Amino acid sequence: QVQLVESGGGLVQPGGSLTLSCAASGFTFSAFGMSWYRQAPGKERELVATVTSPSGSTNYADSAKGRFTISRDNSKNMLYLQMNTLNSEDTAVYYCKASRPQYGVNYWGKGTLVTVSS
Repeated sequence: QVQLVESGGGLVQPGGSLTLSCAASGFTFSAFGMSWYRQAPGKERELVATVTSPSGSTNYADSAKGRFTISRDNSKNMLYLQMNTLNSEDTAVYYCKASRPQYGVNYWGKGTLVTVSS
């Protein structure tokens, strides 16, 4: 059974930091590209960052560049998103996604809520 379980969300003050985690199971994690997406209230889901495997190449949305760091640990089947200098526009539900586009396979987690507020 495929599972992606996000954790680490919560309430953080503007300027603060937060690290999200995504625990993967039920599939060959190392064979999948991994991504973080987010969906703010009233807005469409948007891509935040991606990391490939096995090279570990990363790519970021402009809004995340210089503030967020995506990483993965294939030995633990874990995906991470380190978020720094958070602001109110980062408030959203954050989702992790596993992809093998060459096979048309995508898995989604259920999300974790990040609220940036004073």
